[in-house]
Amino acid sequence: MSRRDEILKVAEARVRTGGYNNVSHREIANEVGIKSASVHYHFKTKEDLGAELAHQYTDAFLHALGEPGDIINQGENPVAKYIELFRSALIKDQKMCLCGLLGAESDCLPDKVRFEIKRFFELNIEWVKQSYVLLSPDEASHAKTRAIKLISILEGALMMSKAMDDIELFDLATLELAD
Repeated sequence: MSRRDEILKVAEARVRTGGYNNVSHREIANEVGIKSASVHYHFKTKEDLGAELAHQYTDAFLHALGEPGDIINQGENPVAKYIELFRSALIKDQKMCLCGLLGAESDCLPDKVRFEIKRFFELNIEWVKQSYVLLSPDEASHAKTRAIKLISILEGALMMSKAMDDIELFDLATLELAD
């Protein structure tokens, strides 16, 4: 793993457990075992680090999903896979969605970071919308609304489950959403 990737990994863990204000170049440097100047070498400002973190998270999230058409061709439901990826963040990582967490803080975030959070949600809405269209072409006119509702429920279910330390709340909130 490159030094840059180490920095991003530590930064992601810190943001996903404490938000944007839980990140500083100095704290990341201490955790990685390098000087603060080395973090600044890779990410001049905290804004640059936050924006790259959200950008990378979005790309990794969408890569983990794959293409909706490919998922359908494998005999699976892309919406169910989407829900499972959120559930996995809660169970496996025991953390919130990075962009969901940052989205809740967006009023006090720098523009570059807000741009990347918006990108996450726009691309996710499009991915889920495309999934709904492929699953039910007759419902295409409602696909975007359904996508927005699904993502909103998932982000909220993550937050409630995490806050109440109860995974069952996520399962109850998402029951039948893939239908």
